[in-house]
Amino acid sequence: MATAVQKITLSSSRDIPFNKLVLSQSNVRRVKAGVSIDDLAASIARRGLIQSLHVRPVLDAEGQETGMFEVPAGGRRYRALELLVKQKRLTKAAPVPCVVGDANSDVTIDEVSLVENMDRAPLHPLDQFRAFHAMREKGMTEEAIAAALFVTPQIVKQRLRLVSVSPALLDIYAEDRMTLEQLMAFTVSDDHARQEQVWEAISHSWSKEPHQIRRMLTETTVRASDKRALFVGVDAYEAAGGCIVRDLFQDDDGGWLQDSVLLDRLVSEKLKTVADQIAEEGWKWIEVALSFPYGHVHGLRRLTGTTVDLTDEERATREALREEYDRLEAEYSEADELPDEIDQRLGEIEQALDAFETRPVNYDPADFGIAGAFVSVDADGALSIDRGYVRAEDERPVDAEGGETQDDVIDPETGEIQSPAIQRAVITIGGKPTESEDDADDSIKPLPERLVIELTAHRTLALRNALAENPHVAMTMLLHKLLSDTFIHTNPTGCLEANVRHTFFSAQSEELKDSPSAKAVNDRHERWGDHVPADDQALWDWLTDLDDGTRMELLALCVSYGVNALFER
Repeated sequence: MATAVQKITLSSSRDIPFNKLVLSQSNVRRVKAGVSIDDLAASIARRGLIQSLHVRPVLDAEGQETGMFEVPAGGRRYRALELLVKQKRLTKAAPVPCVVGDANSDVTIDEVSLVENMDRAPLHPLDQFRAFHAMREKGMTEEAIAAALFVTPQIVKQRLRLVSVSPALLDIYAEDRMTLEQLMAFTVSDDHARQEQVWEAISHSWSKEPHQIRRMLTETTVRASDKRALFVGVDAYEAAGGCIVRDLFQDDDGGWLQDSVLLDRLVSEKLKTVADQIAEEGWKWIEVALSFPYGHVHGLRRLTGTTVDLTDEERATREALREEYDRLEAEYSEADELPDEIDQRLGEIEQALDAFETRPVNYDPADFGIAGAFVSVDADGALSIDRGYVRAEDERPVDAEGGETQDDVIDPETGEIQSPAIQRAVITIGGKPTESEDDADDSIKPLPERLVIELTAHRTLALRNALAENPHVAMTMLLHKLLSDTFIHTNPTGCLEANVRHTFFSAQSEELKDSPSAKAVNDRHERWGDHVPADDQALWDWLTDLDDGTRMELLALCVSYGVNALFER
C-alpha cells in the first residue's frame, strides 16, 4: 500500500502596520554588506517594497500574542522602512506586506533568519547584462539606468560592453565553461568570428588567461602607447578615419588602434613633411626611418657645431621654472602622495627644463653641402633629428699636407662641391696615363719595382727595431692608428697594420640604443670626439703631449669597440 505524501502548509501573508513591527535580536546579519540602507530606502521609495518581510507574533510570558511582530528575516528592509518613516516619507502606521510564521513552530527563529540569507542567490552577471540591454533598448540611457539601479555608470558601461561578445561565447559562459574575466577579455574586439576562433584555439589548452585572449585578439592592432601612435597622435588618427577599441574592464593604455596600415601611412607622411623642412636648411642628404639600428652612424664623421646660447628671456624663464619646482618639492616633501595636479605640474616643469638642455647647433655653411641628417622617432614617440654627419665619399679631397684643396668651388645654390673650373688634361693610352712630349726629358724616372720592394723592406725592419726600443712612441703610433679609425676615418692609414674590428649588431630591437650601456658608450664617444683633432699631424702632436693615464683611457675606449659577445647562428 502506497504511503500518502504529507502536504505542507505555507505561512499566511497580510499587511501589518509598521509601528507593530520590531527587529528581532535573532537576526543573523551583523556585518554590513551589499546595497546601503540609504540606497535600499531610495529603491523602496521608487518601486515600493518588492519582497515581503517574514515575521512572527511576539508572545508574552504566558504564551499569548501581544499584537506585536518581530522580524527575523528582512532586517535591512525593516531599517530602510524605518529610515523612510524618520524622513516623514512613510507614515508610522503604513501597512507593510508580511509573511506571518507560526510562533510555536519547531523551526527556530534563528534558523529562519539564517536560511533566508543563505538561500539567496546573487544575480548572474549575464542576466544583469541582458536586463541592462533590455532597458537600453527601451530608450534608457546608460546614465539613466545607473541612476535607477543606484550603480555607477561605469558598471553599466562594462555590462553593456558584453554585447560585443559572440552569442555562442555568452552561452558558454552561461554554462559555467568560461570565467567572467575570460568573457570580459573578448570585449576588446567586435569580430565574433575571430572571438570564436580564439576560444576554439585555447579552450583545450592549459593556458586560458585573460591576457592571452586579449593578446591574440589584438595581435594585428597597435597599442595607443606605441611610439607610432604617440608620434601621430590619437586625435589625428581618428580624424583620418581610424578606429580605436578600448577595454572597459582594465587599464589598456588608451586602447588599440585597429588600422595599422593607416597609422603607418600617417607616420610616413609626417616624417616626410619634417624631412622636407630640414632639407630646406641646405643639407646634402636626409635619411628618414621610423628607427635606425644601433651603430648606424659608424663610418660617418660628425660635424662640430656651435651650440646656440640661451637668450636673457630664456634664462629668466628657466630660473623661474627651477624656483617653482623647488618650491613645490619643499611644500609637499612631507606628503605621502602628491596630489594629481601637483604631480602633473612637476612633470610639465621637468619637460620644460629638459627642453632648455637640448639647444640648437649652428654649423659652418660651407659644410652643409657635404653633410646630412637622420630623421626618426624616439621610443617615447618624440621626433628625433640628428644633423651634421658626413659620409666618406662626400669628404673634400686633401692635398699632400693634409689640408683641403684650395681649388674646391662650392655652388652657392646647392652647396655642393664642384670640380675646379680648369683642370689639367690627363691623356691615357691603353688605359694608362701618358706624359706629354715636353715634360718627358725633365721628369724623374720611377725606380724599378723590385728595387723599391727591397729598399722598403729594409726600411720596415729598421722602423720595427726602433719602435720596439721605444714603448712611448709605439703607444703613440698605435693610438694614432686606432683613433684615426674610430673618429676620423679619412686620415692616411700610415704604415702600421693594426686595427680593432668594430663589431656592429645587424638586426637588433630598436630599444637597444636606449639602453644604459648604449647611452654610456655613445656619450663617451662624443665626449672624446670633441677633443680628438681632425688633422693628421695635429693628432700626432696631441697624442705626444698626453699623460700616460689619458693614453691608457683612450686605448681602452678604442679596444672596447672590438668586444663581441654576440651569439648568432
